[in-house]
Amino acid sequence: MEANTIGTRKWEVPLKKQRILFVCLGNIVRSPLAENLFRHLTQQAGVGHKYEVDSAGTGSWHVGEPPDPRMGRVAARHGLQYGGRARQFKRDDFERFDLIIAMDTDNRAYLFNKARTAEEQNKIHILREFDPQGGPNASVPDPYYGGPDGFETVYQVIERSCKGLLEALEKGRVEVTA
Repeated sequence: MEANTIGTRKWEVPLKKQRILFVCLGNIVRSPLAENLFRHLTQQAGVGHKYEVDSAGTGSWHVGEPPDPRMGRVAARHGLQYGGRARQFKRDDFERFDLIIAMDTDNRAYLFNKARTAEEQNKIHILREFDPQGGPNASVPDPYYGGPDGFETVYQVIERSCKGLLEALEKGRVEVTA
């Protein structure tokens, strides 16, 4: 909230929330973890009121399913409990969200192909560009077909990246297209 005063009257004006969508392939491992972890980090930092987050997948295979229980177990070991149901990315997500964060370069390419305007393309980022150990073309690996160590690695990558994203947003280093 931002306080404004006219004469002797004072009122609160709600700040517009920054709307962020995290996108992976099936929306059951990486993007729901990023959604919930980012939300958790904003709440811990006392800025949760400034952000609205969601997640989606580029594919439809898992629509309606809960997050992968293997990632849920890893997240729980780190103190993060979450739920939700998978959904597929829709064209109108470009209108609903200010930032669209892809988990890997394939997801980013899919989103760029769906974008119809330069403004929509400017909303697209890759999560690891905010990871101090990542870069503009670094992908969050997909642990789906691997063992338990892969899920822990992905948790660490997403946690670092979400912390970096939140810091960049809070310091105004990310252009948010509203």
